[in-house]
Amino acid sequence: MNPVAGMGGRVGLKGSDGAEILQRARELGAIPTAPGRAVETLLGLSSMADEIEMVTYPAEMGETEALEAGFEPCVIGHIRSGRTGAEDTRRAAKEMAALEPALLLVAGGDGTARDVYEALGVGLPVVGIPAGVKIHSGIYALDPERAATLAALYLRGQVKTVKAMEVMDIDEEAFRRGEVSARLHGYLNVPLHRRLTQGAKAASARGEREDLAMEAIAEHMAETMEPGGLYIIGSGTTPRAIMNRLGLENTLLGIDAIQNGKLVAMDLNEAQLLKLIEHRRAKIVVTPIGGQGYIFGRGNQQLSPQVIRKVGTENVIIVATPSKLKALQRRPILVDTGDHGVDRLLRGYRRVVTGYREERVYKVE
Repeated sequence: MNPVAGMGGRVGLKGSDGAEILQRARELGAIPTAPGRAVETLLGLSSMADEIEMVTYPAEMGETEALEAGFEPCVIGHIRSGRTGAEDTRRAAKEMAALEPALLLVAGGDGTARDVYEALGVGLPVVGIPAGVKIHSGIYALDPERAATLAALYLRGQVKTVKAMEVMDIDEEAFRRGEVSARLHGYLNVPLHRRLTQGAKAASARGEREDLAMEAIAEHMAETMEPGGLYIIGSGTTPRAIMNRLGLENTLLGIDAIQNGKLVAMDLNEAQLLKLIEHRRAKIVVTPIGGQGYIFGRGNQQLSPQVIRKVGTENVIIVATPSKLKALQRRPILVDTGDHGVDRLLRGYRRVVTGYREERVYKVE
């Protein structure tokens, strides 16, 4: 487990790679989220505790979480507690692979997946527990609960096929400047179950038709925004089209806020959002991630469960071009906020703005 994966999300740092960013995240009040997500997966495997031998690295790299979930793990290796980094992940992967395990569970994000690939290459079956900020790689399950389900199915022989899935990572410094520079690093073998794994992020379709579709959505939103209402604009090219229609500066990969057609604040983190929406009528505008379908829980953790609860799930507006919905191939739009109560409130059939005065009802789960 990468114990610091995801720490930069809610504080608006768009990643957690590097000692300097981690220090900034801690100064902004960030708390680790990966441990809780790892424990959730391990609790889902607790019924198999007598059937499997669990091997893990010391302390916060897995031992603590395994013990909390009721396992008695075999602990190998060594770390400097509180000072772990990518080299620890690579070393742990190599030492575990030498024991020829049936399956490797990896809790983290894209950087963690990259480190495991660099240590192992393709070969050992891997199930990813999503715990990072940006998760473009295809090795991760949809959420921690489904990671447990997939691992159990594979270990019991009910899922037998593995598929080489993409290990993607981006330049975080460029990402913080609003530039997406994604690179394919390689592949890791993942047990194949289409409804349990998220797949790799797909680039948005481009072209005149797609641009016109986004402009139509933007025109609809500009026309229907309520006077005096605060609108929290999520990340992505479709929300950016709304900002462009209003003639406003925007943060492509961050969270902005507008009111009465004017920019209120840019690149907000969770704490700033909670302060901003206090005693205000607010709505959240989000779009699904291309190819994956997430509207919450991937790359926009600033829109935390607390923010969503304060705004109200009935005030979440989903926007998506017809081609983006078609690319989901009838798979549902997804939420993985880290709060099961909020996820339950969001799920069901919801309206999606797909054009000018055009909406479609689509399933969220």
